[in-house]
Amino acid sequence: MLRRNFLAGGLAAFGFTLGDAPATARLKPGYFPNVLMTTQDGTAIRFYDDLLRDKIVCVNFMYTECGDICPGMTQNLVDVQKILGDRVGRDIFMYSITLQPEHDTPALLKDYAETFQVAPGWLFLRAESAAETTLLRRRLGFRDPDPVLDALLDTHVGLLRFGNERINRWAGCPALTEPGEIAREILWMDEPARG
Repeated sequence: MLRRNFLAGGLAAFGFTLGDAPATARLKPGYFPNVLMTTQDGTAIRFYDDLLRDKIVCVNFMYTECGDICPGMTQNLVDVQKILGDRVGRDIFMYSITLQPEHDTPALLKDYAETFQVAPGWLFLRAESAAETTLLRRRLGFRDPDPVLDALLDTHVGLLRFGNERINRWAGCPALTEPGEIAREILWMDEPARG
């Protein structure tokens, strides 16, 4: 029940509810922070300028020590990446952001990605600090209104955000949704903006 309450709360915070065909949220310009991030290969990049601006993206949160939902979620997203094929890394970008930047070094993130045989176009990322990670996850709608639950790492895994920043269309779903359905929802973001 806790996971469903979080999913409903997180989705509602982003402008839609469980059970909706992908309802969208429109965000104000400058909404996303431009914090410094590091990829699993040790490359420094900016969250907004390098990862989001004018792109179709799929974002989730995870951490390498997560033994519960993270492995299943990552494997499910590997299947999504296979369905999307060579579009991933070309015009659709996948990002997994660690909730433990103090622990998950680029080397650990790289090992994690290699364990799941993640293909190019999907980056595993860490912010420079826990505070920046919290800012990112909250801006992406990964939050619980209960401060006690919001402080728990496991509260923020299991959900996926996807969007097209260029046309300011955002939605989400549980990360264990059937891979074909996730791929269809992500591809829906590539359709012209609806009036």
